[in-house]
Amino acid sequence: MNHTGRLAGKTALITGAGNGIGRGCAELFASEGARVIAVDLNREALAGLDPSIELHGGVNLVNEDEVGRLVGGLETLDIVVNAAAFADFAWIEDMSFEAWRRTLTGELDIVFLMCRAAWPLLKKSGAASIVNFASANARHALDGSPALAHCAGKGGVLAMTRQLAMEGAPHGIRANTISPGFILTAATRAHLARDPAIEAKVLEKNMLKRLGEPVDIAECALWLSSNAARYVTGADFAVDGGATAW
Repeated sequence: MNHTGRLAGKTALITGAGNGIGRGCAELFASEGARVIAVDLNREALAGLDPSIELHGGVNLVNEDEVGRLVGGLETLDIVVNAAAFADFAWIEDMSFEAWRRTLTGELDIVFLMCRAAWPLLKKSGAASIVNFASANARHALDGSPALAHCAGKGGVLAMTRQLAMEGAPHGIRANTISPGFILTAATRAHLARDPAIEAKVLEKNMLKRLGEPVDIAECALWLSSNAARYVTGADFAVDGGATAW
């Protein structure tokens, strides 16, 4: 992979940087010259990242005060990548109201709180980018998947990001979403180990007959965060091997 300094001079804050897509984004952004602020609730998960990356472990991203303190300690910020999320999966008859609320907090509040806290610095940048993560589930129900709350949460992220794009445009803030397909992470590998039949189901739906990797998503996030995407805002990018195209 050729690194060309596409993010040189930019400061990027990436949540959920301890694993999966967030970690992939942190590593790729750092290799492209960004000052990367890697945030994760799990301190240990941040171990092993490039030494140039600034580690902020133990931050509860659904705690308004903690998010405020984190962002308040920064002087500049050009890019926010909201990769952190958590969700409960259950059929409607089995889902408690507590699990429903917890999922909406882990899918929606976690994005809102960071975007709101970062907004003044992003305005100051004058050429800022927000990358949020929706999902194929934001537009399509998946047969056999008990993802009611997750679908609602990711649908909300999709709608919220369009609004952020509108509000941010006068200030030079762009906001876009990526809708990943099935990506190999620690969490999805554990899911595959519990139910090996899922891989065949995913591949049957995919046009590209392989599972996605974090770098596949990180490359799209990199482009959206770079000056190459300066005319792109309010858009959603399906990075899913063609799963939602047919």
